[in-house]
Amino acid sequence: MSTEPTFEGTLQWAGEPPGRPFAYDTFERTATLEFAGGARIRASAPAIYHGEDDLPNPETLMLASLMLCQFLTFMAVAAKSRVVITSYSDRASGRMAMRDGKVRYVEVVLRPRVGFADPAQADRLQALSDKAHANCFMANSVNFEVRVEPTVG
Repeated sequence: MSTEPTFEGTLQWAGEPPGRPFAYDTFERTATLEFAGGARIRASAPAIYHGEDDLPNPETLMLASLMLCQFLTFMAVAAKSRVVITSYSDRASGRMAMRDGKVRYVEVVLRPRVGFADPAQADRLQALSDKAHANCFMANSVNFEVRVEPTVG
């Protein structure tokens, strides 16, 4: 792997439906994101910002990025430590607030629930989780607190 990988994507907005005037309260917020390799996501704004809650939005995609990065890094750490994981789920929450005159994420809490093939290794959960968190690319890239509160499950 290159020491400085580059990732690319595109965003395409289809424009306003015919006959709809372009205005803040009504402009179409859905766009399509595409990435190298073919991944494609239709996304919008959350409903509180006049979008569609049934589509991913920047706020939920940020949360998803942090959850998935923690998961992938945790699994890599566990595998390299020869700890067999049998299940992993996460229930995360992110809080946005006004800081420095801007609305931004101020905290994300990840709550992974992890199953171990050997129950005796469950006592390693916190150390594995801490190492994963310290090496998670996305958590290392944000300017707000990301907490990880793992449990055995």
